[in-house]
Amino acid sequence: MHKEVNSAAFNPYHMAVQQFELAAERLKLSEDMREILRVPKRELSVNFPVRLDDGRIKTFAGYRVQHNVTRGPAKGGIRYSPNVTQDEVRALAMWMTWKCAVVGIPFGGAKGGVICNPKEMSSRELERMTRRYATEISLIIGPHSDIPAPDVNTNPQVMAWIMDTYSMHEGFSIPAVVTGKPLSIGGSEGRNDATGTGVLFVTRRAAQRIGMPLKKARISIQGFGNVGSVAARLFYNEGCQIVAVSDLGGGVYNEAGLDPTSMLRYQQETGSIAGYPHGQPIGSQDALEVPCDILIPAATEGVITEANAGRVQARIVTEAANGPTTPEADAILFKKDCLVIPDILANAGGVTVSYFEWVQDLQSFFWGVDEITRKLEVIMNRSFDAIVQVADRHQCGMRLAANMLAISRVAEATQVRGIYP
Repeated sequence: MHKEVNSAAFNPYHMAVQQFELAAERLKLSEDMREILRVPKRELSVNFPVRLDDGRIKTFAGYRVQHNVTRGPAKGGIRYSPNVTQDEVRALAMWMTWKCAVVGIPFGGAKGGVICNPKEMSSRELERMTRRYATEISLIIGPHSDIPAPDVNTNPQVMAWIMDTYSMHEGFSIPAVVTGKPLSIGGSEGRNDATGTGVLFVTRRAAQRIGMPLKKARISIQGFGNVGSVAARLFYNEGCQIVAVSDLGGGVYNEAGLDPTSMLRYQQETGSIAGYPHGQPIGSQDALEVPCDILIPAATEGVITEANAGRVQARIVTEAANGPTTPEADAILFKKDCLVIPDILANAGGVTVSYFEWVQDLQSFFWGVDEITRKLEVIMNRSFDAIVQVADRHQCGMRLAANMLAISRVAEATQVRGIYP
């Protein structure tokens, strides 16, 4: 097995712009339009004090970036991590713009983050930090301007604190200011499983495209958080074999298959998949390279690179994480005839059901989980088919096709609206 890829020099924003330029070139987009679309519309950088449980004051830094709002309000998650950078948030905001456009929902892209280590903070400290951060960014968020959602190390409880803080400022409850909330305050059925469910739908479509039966397909998943663990359960229920799973602490490989429910229980008890007894121990990155039919990178960006793409053995790579594959790795996988389902489609189930949640909140009328899953499947399948048409027409990979489709939609909206004043 191989050592982890060094991503010290990796800059997600440079990668996002590089992907944009590749698509803009193929679309023959004018330089004026490129000038508008390649940069974020609005960036808010905040530093704010929080009182810790021991009485000390600590200053935290956070960001909220709105990349584009031409097609509707900005939409995007908030992540809590020691590794948050402004360039990472910029890249994620740009990808959100294309993600919303590619599945045809009326949002633009945004993203937020706070530089912190939530694993070292108490629940009370997290609440105080969240409420203060929400207050700082309340200048630009709102149900018709910018709607946050959960992301890395944030969850429905964090969204509840943000919704409550924003509502307190306004003097009445505004559930539609965030999505991914608990059901008791306007959350949507099906939201927790939405990203993993979308991953299943597009992978099923991709398997049909290359004539590969999904049943008994061998699946390897890097990242066993909200998305990876749900995807593992859903694919297992479809009759697939989960042969490898890893998280930050390490991973496990078993060619006979692994039980996701048992693994999730083990992870919850120990804090990591590392040491799971029913298989061979592997490193975090090794899940990318094991023998499998379908690889699901569901952790962070920049994990499949020029250095390890040649060792990827999967026929389908479904990008449940944002930006897991570098442009250099993309070219290698394309030459190997590996079908890459790009992040802006593969993990768009989350933002699609977030859109459903927002619509339900605005009209105070809620749907059942069966209706939500049905609507989600229609949107994911329609989007997959539209991207495949572009890929076939231009003889290119699905990422370039998805970016071309998304960027052309945002460019058209920009053209139609014009430039004010």
